[in-house]
Amino acid sequence: MNDTKPLRRPKAGGYARGDETRRKIIEAAISLFGKHGFEGASTRDIAARAGVNAPALQYYFESKEGLYCACAESLADESWQSFEPAVLRARAVLERNGDTAELIDAFLDIQRAVADRTFVKRSDPDQRLFFAREQGGGEPESGSEVLRQRVRAPLNEVNITLLARISGMSADDPLTVMRMLSLYGQFLLFYIARRVTLSTLKWDDIDAERAEFLKANIADQTRVLLEHWSRQGGTDGEKRVAEKTDSTPAKTATR
Repeated sequence: MNDTKPLRRPKAGGYARGDETRRKIIEAAISLFGKHGFEGASTRDIAARAGVNAPALQYYFESKEGLYCACAESLADESWQSFEPAVLRARAVLERNGDTAELIDAFLDIQRAVADRTFVKRSDPDQRLFFAREQGGGEPESGSEVLRQRVRAPLNEVNITLLARISGMSADDPLTVMRMLSLYGQFLLFYIARRVTLSTLKWDDIDAERAEFLKANIADQTRVLLEHWSRQGGTDGEKRVAEKTDSTPAKTATR
């Protein structure tokens, strides 16, 4: 199923308790889905970790996939709460046709918000594992669709629009999209491939000081690239249009 079941509550006196039970189940599920995957995490183990009876999962979510979607919705809510202020500021810059410096600052503002959430120190790292498994494939597509619609699509749209304005290229040019993905890949590597990056850097963990080091240097690298692409102006875009035109077979005139 694609839709999670609405929260059922008794008519009186059960609101806070129902919300708390639902929250505990979702937190337990994020943890176990992250560690063992959708197929490997049993509803019995999720219920035990949440400290509830197994029927409670069906009561609140109807099915295991409904619970997985609820996990995705919870993570989408939390993520968007972190990103929305920067996204709104960026949209305001775009609407008033801000200059290149403002556009670059707006892009970096959003990237910083995403980086802050990426490197935030948590007592439980299972959100990272949940996202890693979800992105790796094999998990319910319904959960990925929730995250795509509510977080990834609006975030990508504003980032691509900013980058297109900065570089003077089309927003639907694959090069514009590839550049946006590569800029974010700079720090997503530390999130998804954490073990490899920590080993290479000879770090045991990414504490607050190291997180600031990473964010500052990635921001510097991003600014250098954005300013470089801005100086190039629309040259790359014009060249690509010309190449497409030259490679299009000429049409034979007909009478």
